[in-house]
Amino acid sequence: MSRAAVGELVREWRGRRRRSQMDLALDIGVSPRHLSFVETGRSRPSPQLVIAIAEELEVPLRERNTLLIAAGYAPRYSQRGLDEPEMAHVRASIQRMLDAHDPYPGVVIDRQWNVVLGNRSAGALTAGLPAHVLGPPLNVFRVSLHPDGLAGRTLNFAEWAAYLLGQLRRSVVLTGDRALAALEAEVRAYPNVAALEKGMGRDGWSEAPVLVPFRLASGAVELSLFTTITTFGTPQDVTLDELAIELFFPADEATEALLRRL
Repeated sequence: MSRAAVGELVREWRGRRRRSQMDLALDIGVSPRHLSFVETGRSRPSPQLVIAIAEELEVPLRERNTLLIAAGYAPRYSQRGLDEPEMAHVRASIQRMLDAHDPYPGVVIDRQWNVVLGNRSAGALTAGLPAHVLGPPLNVFRVSLHPDGLAGRTLNFAEWAAYLLGQLRRSVVLTGDRALAALEAEVRAYPNVAALEKGMGRDGWSEAPVLVPFRLASGAVELSLFTTITTFGTPQDVTLDELAIELFFPADEATEALLRRL
């Protein structure tokens, strides 16, 4: 790729993070003039400068590799599948965490929020849903918001949909992922979601509670859950950088008792 290509990418990420050229230059220790030359293609950035820019702008590891390649350097971050031998200990540790969390649901999701791993209780949440909703891949947003998915079982759908759409929007902004952007357009076009947003109006999502529970009808009983999302602290591999562990916890004693009986 040309020098202009890496400059365009830097400018794109700077704009996405809403940072001025001067602000970014000062924070990474270069002159605004030099950063301007990088963005216009008049100057080729060193690999150290590329990484400094990427770190300051919180660019995901996958896109950091793209920046390095665009600047004419080799990618720095590996990308190994969870099934590869080098990742066996990571996969085993994640699975132990999920199994230990049982009887509460837990899943591992990738960058596009597709479920990569799950425990026994997580599978019970989607039992009985039609195949066209379940994938593969099984996607958290699609299965939660699709009219044929969990949406019909979600007792506080307006609240839960608002939370999910907010998560999806943040993921699109943070990653710049085109597949995620396409997924966002897809789920917002679902008739139940579109009707909900139209009914709410522009300010419909403004009064969110401190913690949004996931209230799910399961037969004649109700489950009330809240979630936590955990990521790896110091990943140097693209796959690990893009994985997150979502664990569900009972929000009341009745849910806890029910889950322990399953």
